[in-house]
Amino acid sequence: MSTQTQTNNVYSMYKQNVQKYFENISKITPQYFQAVTQLQDECMKTVEKTINASVSVQQEFAKKAGITSDIPEAARTAIIDINKQIVQASTVNNQLAKTAIDTTVQNIKALSTNIDAFAELNKNIVQLWTTSFTQKF
Repeated sequence: MSTQTQTNNVYSMYKQNVQKYFENISKITPQYFQAVTQLQDECMKTVEKTINASVSVQQEFAKKAGITSDIPEAARTAIIDINKQIVQASTVNNQLAKTAIDTTVQNIKALSTNIDAFAELNKNIVQLWTTSFTQKF
């Protein structure tokens, strides 16, 4: 098939454009994810720094104002236990999200593996239909 024919053929043109699109996406996706990861990391660092600065200011104010910052042992234990549960819950949530993502990836891979079989089946159906309609009696 000549280049001119390929360029004028709607299917060839479609395939060329889809290929260019996915080549571009393949190049920019890692950059996008790196930028989002850096943004998330910077946000987490800033939130942590903000909380630490706020606590430091409150601590300094309490000290200068003579306000006691001692807490009862029961409250201390409750706070520590709640924090442990929050950390554990976020860990479990992360594991569930990762498992869901991994499962989705496996399902997409299975679909990708079967695309050729689906396409072949559809080609056979088209062949059957066109043969039926084009038979000469």
